[in-house]
Amino acid sequence: MQVAEMLSAYPRDLGRVDREKLTKCIEECLRCAEACTACADACLSEENVKELAKCIRTDLDCADICEATARVLARHTGYDANLTRAVLEACAQACRACGDECERHSMHAHCAVCAQACRDCERACRDLMATLG
Repeated sequence: MQVAEMLSAYPRDLGRVDREKLTKCIEECLRCAEACTACADACLSEENVKELAKCIRTDLDCADICEATARVLARHTGYDANLTRAVLEACAQACRACGDECERHSMHAHCAVCAQACRDCERACRDLMATLG
């Protein structure tokens, strides 16, 4: 990913934001969105798809929230710290819910992979939130 390169190329000062944590959070959001989308699709291919309806819904919700969070974090012109915190909190909550749901179905390898991606993304969101003023 070119996240670090793009942040370095930003023409203005990013302020006191921790670039390493910002980069990590954007990358984890994008990875999680990809994992959740793939997991939802894989769930649709399982024989017991009806039992996975909540997992599919949670995967898709998490993917959408992670993608939106990555996009918000990548923008800095007119930065709003309160909005950023709210978006990060929403993303962390979505990742927690999705991780919990996927763990319930971890007998499916795709759900186990997705649960880990969600945990990694939740941690990255919380780490970044802790650095925001």
